[in-house]
Amino acid sequence: MKFSKIFAPALCIMSLTLSAQLSFAADHSCCAAQSLEEILTSDHRSEANIARNQFRHPIEVLEFFGLEPDMTLIEIQPSSGWWTEVLAPYMRDNGKFYAAHFSPNASSAYMRRVLEEFEAKITAMPEIYGKTTVRHLNPPNEVAIAPPESADMALTFRNVHNWIMAGQEHEFFAAFYAALKPGGVLGVVEHRARPGSGMEVMRTTGYVTEDYVIEVAAGAGFELTDKAEINANPKDTTVHPEGVWTLPPEYRLGDTDRAMYTEIGESDRMTLKFVKPR
Repeated sequence: MKFSKIFAPALCIMSLTLSAQLSFAADHSCCAAQSLEEILTSDHRSEANIARNQFRHPIEVLEFFGLEPDMTLIEIQPSSGWWTEVLAPYMRDNGKFYAAHFSPNASSAYMRRVLEEFEAKITAMPEIYGKTTVRHLNPPNEVAIAPPESADMALTFRNVHNWIMAGQEHEFFAAFYAALKPGGVLGVVEHRARPGSGMEVMRTTGYVTEDYVIEVAAGAGFELTDKAEINANPKDTTVHPEGVWTLPPEYRLGDTDRAMYTEIGESDRMTLKFVKPR
């Protein structure tokens, strides 16, 4: 009886703690068992972001690049985190996931604000994003987006035009090359300009030629191994009053010709797979 009186409260606490741990483990196991298909429509994603699945083809894109959940992955400049919503839970249990975002030292107030919003987003949902490592990418001063030659894959979605506008595309690709292992994959999805378009088009419209992306990647040391038409959109002429931002989801013209641009859909995009030679 004395043993029971002394240890009963402790045993009760231990029982509750164990119960909570088992409950958490069960919930975690449920989330971990999610397929990409389930993640795409999971509760942590907004209806607006889920609606973009049809234009961005995440399952097909990730299969094309060869992503596996036990890899070390870098997402390059994830902005508001549309792809992070998919990649973070997919990589969480068996892989390592870096988000190479803007820097708090960026000269652009927009970049600093987007970084703060992204960090608030992942902090608010530790069960989804708790294992995400945020690094800052701000050439030439901040370029260590992962330990040297540690990553199996780096992915960038609709970012190359921004680096061209800043005149830093070569510095960015050099940073990716340094972070990837020999044999590592760089996947690039980018708004596609008409073949032969000049630098002025690429600096002002948000569209970039495949040839130029391949040239910049080769200059950093990458080899093009494959390309896909997963994100092709033949309805997109690429000639719009406000460049690529005329189209959804930006709709920079507001309600002007909105139905026409909705019918076009999101931009025509290249999908390129590069490898760092062994």
